[in-house]
Order: sequence, then C-alpha cells, then structure tokens
Amino acid sequence: MNTTPRFPLYIPSKSRAAIATTPGVLDAMGIPCRIVVEADQFDAYAAVHGPERLLILDPAFQDDYATLDDVGNERSKGPGPARNFIWHHSISEGHDWHWVMDDNITFFARLHQNQRIPVGDGTGFHAMETFALRYENVGMAGPQYWMFAPSRVANVPFEMNRRIFSCNLIRNDVKQRWRGRYNEDLILSIDMLKHGWCTVRFNAFLQYKLTTQVLGGGNTEAFYANEGTLHKSQMAVAAYPDMIRLVKRYGRWHHDADFSQFDNLRLIRKPDADLTDQYPMRLVERKRP
Repeated sequence: MNTTPRFPLYIPSKSRAAIATTPGVLDAMGIPCRIVVEADQFDAYAAVHGPERLLILDPAFQDDYATLDDVGNERSKGPGPARNFIWHHSISEGHDWHWVMDDNITFFARLHQNQRIPVGDGTGFHAMETFALRYENVGMAGPQYWMFAPSRVANVPFEMNRRIFSCNLIRNDVKQRWRGRYNEDLILSIDMLKHGWCTVRFNAFLQYKLTTQVLGGGNTEAFYANEGTLHKSQMAVAAYPDMIRLVKRYGRWHHDADFSQFDNLRLIRKPDADLTDQYPMRLVERKRP
C-alpha cells in the first residue's frame, strides 16, 4: 500500500513561526511540505522550520486578490492570496493537483469500523487522491473534521457536494480561484459546485484542527480578536444569498449554508478508472451511499 501522497502539500502561514502545528504533524508522518510566508516573516520561519522548505508569497497575489468587499488594504486579506499563489506554484511545477492546508492541524485519523484512529503516515492522503482520480468531475476533496464524525454515530465513508475545509485537495485545471477576505473555503466550494464540479468530503479520513481563535497569529490576530465572527458570516451571506443565511449560535454569529441544490450532482467515473488500487478505497466504493 502506498503511503506517500502523489501531489505536493503546502501550508500558508502567518505570524505563527513558533506555534504552527501542521508542519510538525506532517514531519512526524514522513510527508514533505512547503510553507508559504510573507517576505518580512521569512527569517522567523526559517529559524524554526529551515529555509529550504519556505516559499515567499509573491505580493502580486495580494494586490490582485478579490476580497469581495470595499475595505481594500485596510485589513489583512487573509490566507486567500497565499492559497492562489500556491495554486500557481503547483502548476508551474507541472502538477495536476495540489494539497493546501491550514497551519493549525494537530493530527490526522482514519475512521475504521466507526472508530477514529490517528494515523502515522500518508496513506490517507494517497487514498483520497486515488478516489478523486477515478472521476472526471471531482474539483476538490478533503477529510472531514474529527468533531463531525463521532464514533457513537454511524457515518457514511464520504459526503458529496459539500464544503471542503482546512485541508483541500484541489484539481489544478479548474478555472475557479480562491476569493473572499473571509470564508474563502466555503466560497470556493460553492464556486466549484455552481460550475458543475463535484466536491468529496471524506468521513473515512479525518483531521483534527484547533478551534478558531484558540491559536494566536494568523486570522486570530488579523481578524477575530477585534471583529469577532459577524463580518466573516456576513460576507458568506453576501456572496451566496440564495443558499446562505446568518444565524446566531452559542453566543456567536455563524453562517448556515444549504447545499441541497447540489444533491443531484453525480460523479462521472473515468472509463479507464483503476478500481483495484487500494483496499481503503475499495471499501469506500463498496459502501458508497
């Protein structure tokens, strides 16, 4: 069984040189990655992670980024510009897909016989890639959050046409790109679905990510410390008012997205798809709802 991802892994990070968790997690799993940072933070990150795996964000991607508001440069534009730079970089190296993930993930896991089991290598990434490559119309895929696949609940192996968040496997030849100062993963997921691409969110493979605003730096420092979550949720509603509404839960503002309009969007299997590559994906295929 192959334990190495086929496609490159990238981590955009800001103001978390000493506390970003994802690079260390991938190191422990034996998976190479590259970290994208702004030029003025290169030295701080190099001291912790080494300069050889750092990429400096081209500021042109910040200048050209569609924030979906009229604030301009008064606030941070979030991780979207770095994510678009990563997309461009992976294409420049000749890759068909790439992984991009948040810098505050603390471990990955496999859901097996309804038990969540932390994993120690890249088999899960390779298996998700294997599944996506079987189909002509998967635009983006990724693992579910640990908290949303509890062991006490019966979980299907994967869900179709929903938001992919925090750890994204992205097909490079789609026309869509990251946009939005906030909620860029939600917006990109809907952008792809609106253009006919399928998304696949795996419950069979999980990520554990620190809760928003727990880890300093990043968007916690740039946005949430002063703004809370209202602006973030309002932007999502403004981007897609036909399917997103503003709600207040647990004392904070949230968005509530209805993806049901995409329930009839189906996977198109490639005629030459290899269905014998790996046991985990044969299992997922067999149990597909």
